[in-house]
Amino acid sequence: MEVAMGATLKDATAIAGIGQTPFAKRLPESEKALACRAILAALDDAGIAPSEVDAFASYTMEETDEVEVAKAIGAGDVTFFSKVGYGGGGSCATVAHLAAAIATGQASVGVAWRSRKRGSGPRPWTNTRAQLPTPAQWTRPYGLLRPADEIGLLARRYMHEYGATRDHFFNVALACRNRANQNPAAMMYERPLTREMYMTARWISEPLCLFDNCLETDGALACVIVSAERARDCRRPPVYIHSVAQGLPAQHHGMVNYWNDDPLTGPAWTAARQLWKTADFGAQDVDVAQIYDAFTPLIPLSLEGYGFCTRGEGAAFTEGGALEIGGRLPLNTGGGGLSEAYVHGFNLITEGVRQLRGTSTAQVPDAATCLVTAGEGVPTSALLLRS
Repeated sequence: MEVAMGATLKDATAIAGIGQTPFAKRLPESEKALACRAILAALDDAGIAPSEVDAFASYTMEETDEVEVAKAIGAGDVTFFSKVGYGGGGSCATVAHLAAAIATGQASVGVAWRSRKRGSGPRPWTNTRAQLPTPAQWTRPYGLLRPADEIGLLARRYMHEYGATRDHFFNVALACRNRANQNPAAMMYERPLTREMYMTARWISEPLCLFDNCLETDGALACVIVSAERARDCRRPPVYIHSVAQGLPAQHHGMVNYWNDDPLTGPAWTAARQLWKTADFGAQDVDVAQIYDAFTPLIPLSLEGYGFCTRGEGAAFTEGGALEIGGRLPLNTGGGGLSEAYVHGFNLITEGVRQLRGTSTAQVPDAATCLVTAGEGVPTSALLLRS
């Protein structure tokens, strides 16, 4: 298959199937078993046999691997496989890698997945025997042990420079919780959040309280990517992959971004420039967004990076119900990492697909375009999806 110079991935591929396991604090099955269940559910959703799968993409932090998964589900010969680094920053990139492989003829049916037992398993940073990666050598010996500590620093800087308040972070937490309250699959289903609960919650890493932090979840998700042409013949309506991007800014340094001239200009800004460059529409045309929410301050930072508002206006953007259904930008309509499940952002991809199929539990009327982002603060990735 010859690819013309200057060709893009625009609408050449589509997500044809999605699948997931239940989400819980503790599930009895292994990560491998959960992965296979999610993948088989996604293939069934698409109406594609496991033997047709010839491409896989996952995260470097994924404990399962394509060799074991391919054997267990009964895949055929595999001609493409990749893994993407940086934890939650890799979510959208798994789909992007498969889209590129399929669009260039390296494969025909791709599966991306994430399986994780974070609810019942250990925290990655508790392994004191492991050699610290370079960024952590500059932070952990000085007390920044967890991601919450590092994002806490960025949040305080953002509050100081632009006047963001805890009420703005509450707006984010509330929007995600309200959507989870509508979603029977969410861990926080039928568990409302009030401002009093938020303001009196215990600190995790000041200024971040309990409800500024994502959940800890066992569960797995997967999606199936095929050519746009094939997707039109699959079991579900196709959701086209319109534009993709990854972003690693110059002089980036982990979540704290010490060496950047402006620590609050994170990877979102780099990814966004690439994402919009090949798109037929802009931020103002996005009907619904699934923005990575491991911590509430990441939302205003991402709103600015992806161009929904100008620099310093992300906090104010959240006011007046802007992130709710019917607001300026309905957000994380399944509940997100804060209130549905935290599986390194993969549930944001599957919820984006549901919105464009018209099957979300918090459906945005006539949604035709969706932005999905991966983790801000780390090398990241993003997808523009359209129906």
